[in-house]
Amino acid sequence: MSRFVLEEVSSFKDFTGSEALADMLSLSNSEHNGLSNVRVSPDSRHIHIILQKPEVGLVTFDKFERPLPVQNQKKLDLWLTRTAPIVDVVYLDHKNSSRIRGAAVAAVVYENGKAEFWRFQDCKVGWHLLQTSDLCNSPQAKVVSVCASSHLLIWCEERPPSESSSASPPLRNNLRFCVCRRDYEVEEGAVILGGVKITLHSSPKFAVLCSGECVHLLPDVEAKTQSSISKFLFTWSPHRDTFTVNTTCNNTPVKLVSARESDFKRLVTDCVGYLSILEPPEIQSFAPTGCGGLLLLLSTGWICLLQKDGILRRVYKLAENCFIQHRGPTSLCIFKDTLALIIEEKLYLIDLNCGRELEKIVQTPHLLSESGLFMAVNKETECKDCSSKRKLSGSSAVNRAHSGALLVEAVFEEACKYYQQRSLSSTQLTVEALKKGGRFQAPISLASILRNYLSSTSDKLMCSLESELRALVSLEEVKGCLVKGGAKEVESMCYTLVEKEVARLLSISDLDKDSLSYLNSVFSIFPCQAWKAVQVALQLHYNGEGSLSSKAPPDMWKCVLTRAGASSSPAVLPVFELLCQSVLHFQPSWLPKFLQLAQQQQGSAGLGLPLNHVPLYKRALCILSSSSPDRNQHQDIEVELLLVSGRPNAVLQALRILMGKQQWEKVMQVAQEFCKQGPLLNKEIFTTLLCEVAHHRDLDSYLDLLWALCPEDFTVTTILNLVLQNLPSPNSPAIPSSFYTSCPPQLTIGLLKPLLRKVLQRETKPSQRYADILQSPSYPPPALPRHPTDQSRDPSVPTTPPAETHAAESTHTDLQRSRGALPANPVGSA
Repeated sequence: MSRFVLEEVSSFKDFTGSEALADMLSLSNSEHNGLSNVRVSPDSRHIHIILQKPEVGLVTFDKFERPLPVQNQKKLDLWLTRTAPIVDVVYLDHKNSSRIRGAAVAAVVYENGKAEFWRFQDCKVGWHLLQTSDLCNSPQAKVVSVCASSHLLIWCEERPPSESSSASPPLRNNLRFCVCRRDYEVEEGAVILGGVKITLHSSPKFAVLCSGECVHLLPDVEAKTQSSISKFLFTWSPHRDTFTVNTTCNNTPVKLVSARESDFKRLVTDCVGYLSILEPPEIQSFAPTGCGGLLLLLSTGWICLLQKDGILRRVYKLAENCFIQHRGPTSLCIFKDTLALIIEEKLYLIDLNCGRELEKIVQTPHLLSESGLFMAVNKETECKDCSSKRKLSGSSAVNRAHSGALLVEAVFEEACKYYQQRSLSSTQLTVEALKKGGRFQAPISLASILRNYLSSTSDKLMCSLESELRALVSLEEVKGCLVKGGAKEVESMCYTLVEKEVARLLSISDLDKDSLSYLNSVFSIFPCQAWKAVQVALQLHYNGEGSLSSKAPPDMWKCVLTRAGASSSPAVLPVFELLCQSVLHFQPSWLPKFLQLAQQQQGSAGLGLPLNHVPLYKRALCILSSSSPDRNQHQDIEVELLLVSGRPNAVLQALRILMGKQQWEKVMQVAQEFCKQGPLLNKEIFTTLLCEVAHHRDLDSYLDLLWALCPEDFTVTTILNLVLQNLPSPNSPAIPSSFYTSCPPQLTIGLLKPLLRKVLQRETKPSQRYADILQSPSYPPPALPRHPTDQSRDPSVPTTPPAETHAAESTHTDLQRSRGALPANPVGSA
């Protein structure tokens, strides 16, 4: 049931030129800017309309206290035509100037810095020019916005960019504005101006707006710059001589500083980095409250109240379809505890205390329209007390309903909307139906708790909210320390805050994309603090024996190891990759140990991984390869990661890297360790090393160790086939002698003899095919000369049997000539 209706206060017939006024208001409403170019004096007796096209001018309409003779009415309309655009019309000290009955003083400020001061008096029949003054010191300055308080004129002016500035040209062009002020005093026949003082210099373009004792500096709504400087709101308190810095995405001030620092760049230097990662909502419309606050309509649909203490409080949320589809002008104003919003030709009346919609009046173009001035009247109490009328012109008092009753009504109305959307019945659900017969008790209970929040029932509410309130208080303390503290306190608080945030995020088992992106930004902005926070959160402990341990719960490791919230953007890393990157940066030697710990946790946590999941060691190797283009820089760590994984292919890859670096002792250590893991891996490792033996003699000192690793199912034929297939070809390019550290690559049967004897001895039916080979000496004799020469026989040298001599002389030659494969058991691949 509607309780408020609009009643007409004035049809403009008591204003001079009422017909022309109605026509101009109608023209203003038809344009996109609505009534933004219309100014109404504080006493509601004067209306000024600023004209920008087709010609620059100002039209004024006035209401006299007593009727004037017809012959004097031609003097009432003041039409000013100027070449410079009019920035604004502001009213000066209307309380003091009212000492003279019917008097009002207005300042018309032009873009070129000129200001005309006019006085209106009933007795002198209209407006009279008092004086013309230059507001700005520089003739090249251009005024972009202006406002007036009880004793100050404040404006924002554009100045030519200084060529001597050290700032970059784009930044220099953006920071070419200056906020200035001048004291003024209204006298009987003049306006006395003080000297020009700079409030803020080297600033972006601001819209200045007075509200009570505060002056708000808002970023240019029409500017589409993406720089961080356009995300600030400033509130200047001349009385306290302070600046409060705000943004539309924070409910508390970013910082509070003394206004003695007037350099914009110095004021915001420590905040630009923080704001660079934020996307504050844009300001669509604004209006002063008259008591130091500021109403803001944001692009999110929220109407917020910026209080004079810097707190940004959400008041009311517009319906999404209403706000998104609307592209026309909006109007905001506030009167005592009631907020009035006009959008889409609807007037919304909202209670500021609880955000409840009191009324929505349809088909109301504006409070001030071509039809006249209107006020909203409460029908319920109209007949009882005429003082209950809610005049939106601000001239009468506003009755405030009891907060408890309002909360009860608000809860019931929200309950109606909620259950109506989910009801299967076509019957319209009403508040009265919910209240009747006690059929629905939840809204009553909730409203009772809220209404009596100072009574004993608040104990239960406080108990349920205690943890949340403690977290909120702690966060506010951190914010205060960051703004006011010294360098050491800020560093300590940063660490504390990062530690809490990292622990909180790692406790979420299924991170979404936004949380993962936020965690990446924390590691990017605070890398050192984040690394320390990870050690605390995962309870990492280095035991001194080359391994890491962790006492973190399985749920936290689940967050670390899974790829929840993984983004397609390469800049956003999954949690495991993010931690590997941090470990590699601060403790590179810990990375293999961290991988080993992660693999242990993955097995103990029993994570249900998909079939096509990427192994942890490959994820760690990706971070290692992306950290440096030079692969050799971290090759030792790469080998350790491959070995820690324990996977056959990774172990073989590590062996090849070690062989390429000729670290033969490490090669044999790895071979001995991993050949014990299974017969398939044993066969692959032995085959790889035996092929290497066929190429050079650098492994001669490790042959006994290598022969001990020979698989049980290897035969002599298998071994000889492998050797024959991997001997260097006589036609292959010569291998530089510097490549080998010992002797040239000449493999002989003598070197293979211990291995062949071992294999023959364990065969069930030893073959006699290679018996002559086993009879050869353990070490081959010196190579024979190319041409036969006569030698005296030394009786001390024992005679070598012809068969053995022939075998010793031709072993290497026969191995190189015989490229045909011998019948052997195939070597399986692991």
